[in-house]
Amino acid sequence: MKLVKTFFLALLLAALAGCAATGDTKPAAEAKTESFKKFHALVDLDFVKQYAGVPRKDGVMIIDARPKARKFDKGHIPGAYSIPLRQFDKKVGMLPKDKSTLLIYYCGGLKCKLSHESAYKAEKLGYTNVKVFAKGFPHWKKSGNVVSVSVSHLKKLIDSGENPVIIDSRPKKRKYDKGHIPGAISIPDRSFDKMTAQLPKDKSTPLYFYCGGYKCKLSPSSAAKAQKLGYKRVYIVPEGYPGWKKISKAAPKIKGGAEAGSISITSFQEIMSQAPGSIMLVDVRDADEYASGTMKGAVNLPINDLEKKMDTLPKNKSIVFMCGTGARAGEAYDMLQMFRPDLKAYFLNAEVTFNKDGSYKLKKPE
Repeated sequence: MKLVKTFFLALLLAALAGCAATGDTKPAAEAKTESFKKFHALVDLDFVKQYAGVPRKDGVMIIDARPKARKFDKGHIPGAYSIPLRQFDKKVGMLPKDKSTLLIYYCGGLKCKLSHESAYKAEKLGYTNVKVFAKGFPHWKKSGNVVSVSVSHLKKLIDSGENPVIIDSRPKKRKYDKGHIPGAISIPDRSFDKMTAQLPKDKSTPLYFYCGGYKCKLSPSSAAKAQKLGYKRVYIVPEGYPGWKKISKAAPKIKGGAEAGSISITSFQEIMSQAPGSIMLVDVRDADEYASGTMKGAVNLPINDLEKKMDTLPKNKSIVFMCGTGARAGEAYDMLQMFRPDLKAYFLNAEVTFNKDGSYKLKKPE
């Protein structure tokens, strides 16, 4: 009997040892995912929120250590500068001359080492007040804070034909009317509460606010008001209209074709290759034809539905109707001239071969 008790005691001890070994594997796995050396001075979200925002605050520099085009441009903490870790040495001149300036680095979350390595580099250069926001941009966004996007990203959205909801927060007569981002609607910050009806009803619609650049407070103010109204995806474009003018080229002018109201094939191809976002491309074929293949960025508005849906067409962008032969597109143009001559419209008089991937071939009509 004593031998049996000894045997079961041995089994129990072996089981407990196995559990202890299993318990040790979790910290080891976690250590493996965070094998990099963490920076010694970490800060939380509340600390960062004191200094984030536009206009940028003096005496502090928030730095995004992620790749610019793939990450920073698509979304970053308002007021942040882009100094990717891999370009640290090339962009070291962006750092402030005053080595006591507060530097707050961040990147893609707890498993991201870019901000930690950047912070150590800054410290080696003699900066004495360096911090790392380890939870980074994912935590900033998840916590419901307003996100900034670069003007270059906004331009990509426009050029791709996505028709994002862009709001110009500047005064209409003094600023907007003299020049604005294509497709933007004017909702001056001072008139925001009176003009909320112009915002989309769907609160999940992304909204992009801009004004006069990094020193302008109007778009951040309007963005905050939109959040209070319940909009979930609110963005600001800190570079604003000055930044837009720097990166955007003037869209090619539309040149008419042989038939009145038409756009020449050459002009159409030029616009589609250089500035597709400068026009609203409307496919007037039936829904089944549209589904089988159309041009990238084209919206479907069948010719039979056009008359009752004319109010959905934009006033601040040229409209180009197209179909498979130019016949229905020309008819759509004629209808618009009859019922909405205030809209600027053209039609593509061409035989079009559509492919499922959005590519197409044009041929002069016979």
